[in-house]
Amino acid sequence: MITEQEQQKKIRQQIGYLFEKELLQEIFNVGKTKKVPMDSTILEPGESLLYIPFIIDGSVKVSRENEDGEEFLLYYIERGDTCAMTLQCCVKNSKSEIKATAIEESEILLIPNRYMEVWLGKYISWRNYILDSYHYRLSEMMETIDSIVFMRLDERLERYLKDHAKLLGSLEINLTHQQIAEDLHSSRVVISRLLKQMERNGMIQIQRNKIVLSSI
Repeated sequence: MITEQEQQKKIRQQIGYLFEKELLQEIFNVGKTKKVPMDSTILEPGESLLYIPFIIDGSVKVSRENEDGEEFLLYYIERGDTCAMTLQCCVKNSKSEIKATAIEESEILLIPNRYMEVWLGKYISWRNYILDSYHYRLSEMMETIDSIVFMRLDERLERYLKDHAKLLGSLEINLTHQQIAEDLHSSRVVISRLLKQMERNGMIQIQRNKIVLSSI
């Protein structure tokens, strides 16, 4: 079992450089960590947000879900990141509008949301981090919108696979055709056809519930 000192060292490695020593100590005092298995749902639409999440290890997919349960990928968050959509809900004390899913085994640092505004007025580094997170995620969502409007589906698929591989640090992607179709808001049949075309072009290898990229 990992000791408290080892846990703090891990947290310091991921987010310690972002904050003042005093703020980091407060984070150690009030935060708690939680491990989540791959493909598990961390947050559902409509849930109350009690904690500010930081990704200490692993990566998480953030998506929107319609009334029929169809998902639309917004962005990914990885080590050292937090979710701007949840920060907004913490400020407004509103319920979640997004779904968060671990795409690999992950570890999350949870900070009670009451510290959100307290630290905004107390620490410059916290305020800068929150503002930067909003800006970065807004830029990512704009890129997502641009890709839908201006890119062909085959181009979006290639970009999706490469982004996923970079996020996981591996050329092997353990996703089904149906999962990819849901993220790209398409059909499994269309995605399977495009993947076959990519395979014929030497860009990927298709294996059972796995896709192997030739390069990133």
